[in-house]
Amino acid sequence: MSKNVLITGGASGLGEALALQYAKQGFEVCIADLNPDRGNKVVAAIIEDHGNAFFLPCDITSEADIETLKQQLQSRWSEVSVLVNNAGVATGGALEFEDLEQWQWVLNINVLGMVRMCRAFVPWMKQQDGGKIVNIASQAGITPAPMMASYNASKAAVVSFSETMQLELMDNNIHVSVACPGFFSTNLDESLRSKQPGVAQMVKKMLHTYSDITAAQVAAAIYQDSENNRFMTITHKDGRLAYRIKRWLSPTRYFKIMHNQLKNFKPPTDT
Repeated sequence: MSKNVLITGGASGLGEALALQYAKQGFEVCIADLNPDRGNKVVAAIIEDHGNAFFLPCDITSEADIETLKQQLQSRWSEVSVLVNNAGVATGGALEFEDLEQWQWVLNINVLGMVRMCRAFVPWMKQQDGGKIVNIASQAGITPAPMMASYNASKAAVVSFSETMQLELMDNNIHVSVACPGFFSTNLDESLRSKQPGVAQMVKKMLHTYSDITAAQVAAAIYQDSENNRFMTITHKDGRLAYRIKRWLSPTRYFKIMHNQLKNFKPPTDT
């Protein structure tokens, strides 16, 4: 039986790394993205490495776009093996700098985009009696940091949505997993919206300076855990420790520890 994977936001960053990872494992890859130039470059790289891939444009905030994507895939594939909901954006800033428009923007993409995709593709997976869904959240969704309330909330919603879908879809032989990577070098900062001076520089520094893990390593861990039917992937060692501390300690002790750890998590003032 042929294997295939649909990856939203697969034209760059973690999405690109996931596309390359799945292609190496023999999956035909569909990259659904807003950027055809980047998407087709990833396709070319996969084909050059003797894999199979193609690009289809899709805006996950548009139900019409998603329906067109589904119809295009149904004309090509008899089933969809894996849906990777990776497309997402970043936001930052203290409460007073994050207006409702910024909140609505990030929630519409990071949460409702994923909901739209699942509503479109889960019925197809039910008809074929199985499949896998991989939802990309973030370490921010399980151990949030200050200055990122709307982003943290969107990723926490992804975790909760994934838990709910796993419970709903188990009887349909559909396995749902959620990935919670920490900071690693990627182009997430390109999508960042923030009205607070210094936040963009802070996020860029965190992405490109403090990580000891690559996008390829993150993608490999996510792929392996999904294939082994594990629910949650926490890719970073310090992230796993923070999550364990949160689960083991009382909220009072947890917040005290995290407050001390994150007291320097502030945007630079000399901007």
